[in-house]
Amino acid sequence: MIQVFTGLELGIGYAGTGEINFIVLLNQCVNIDHIAVLREARKINDPNPLDALGICKLAGADQITIHLREDRRHIHDEDAKNVIKLSTLPVNLECSINKDIIDIVCKLKPSRATLVPENREEVTTEGGLDLKSNFEKIKKAVEKLHENEIEVSLFIDPTNDMLELSEQLQVEWVELHTGTFANVYAMLHGNLNNTHHSIKELELSRKELKKLLTKCRKEIKKAAILANKFNIKVAAGHGLNYQNVTKISRIKQIKELNIGQSIIARSVFTGLKDAIVDMKNLLKD
Repeated sequence: MIQVFTGLELGIGYAGTGEINFIVLLNQCVNIDHIAVLREARKINDPNPLDALGICKLAGADQITIHLREDRRHIHDEDAKNVIKLSTLPVNLECSINKDIIDIVCKLKPSRATLVPENREEVTTEGGLDLKSNFEKIKKAVEKLHENEIEVSLFIDPTNDMLELSEQLQVEWVELHTGTFANVYAMLHGNLNNTHHSIKELELSRKELKKLLTKCRKEIKKAAILANKFNIKVAAGHGLNYQNVTKISRIKQIKELNIGQSIIARSVFTGLKDAIVDMKNLLKD
């Protein structure tokens, strides 16, 4: 994936007492991996993800993220090498815990590596890393990345046991998986249930969906609070869009949001720069 990251900014507001309040705004990460998806759909050299780098910077981005999948379905090795070499912004490289992939990441030396689960049959990442079953393998990957001075983040489900294991692995970041929250939101507030992509297990009554949505958000907030207690920085992402993002951005313990497909989808009609700015404006509310 390629993602754009718009860093911490300080906003100044005035309370009723006349005192100045400093408000920390969220880091905004924009996943533009779907630029490579469009290229690979025709097996040609256009659009080129590299062309997005300058636009991302002009839109206020502070970081670029790319996902080098084992099956190379969108970003390829040459893309990863060129983005890390040519980007004037820090680069976060998402990857699996496969040893060969970790070796490549260590050679490329991005600023951050985010470890994610991969299934070759999946359309997109499904759920967080299973830290319990893969603890030793993940530990070795984290240690090797740290030896190469690469910051590490783990993409995990928002549960206590995953946070406790993350602390044991001594990572700097976790990214909380918001996919279930996003799916419930889409079934409740969107028209997903009226399309061929309707999620069968979420074809529930509106009352049930509302209860489930509240539960999902509470789990994310609880996990973010626990991560902060462990001195782990918190990002969140998967399925976030212009409709649901403020429900997550208002959780103060979360410092960074990863938002991708929805921004690229909007950019088809508005252009990439405006699509990024539109999302940034939502996060200021």
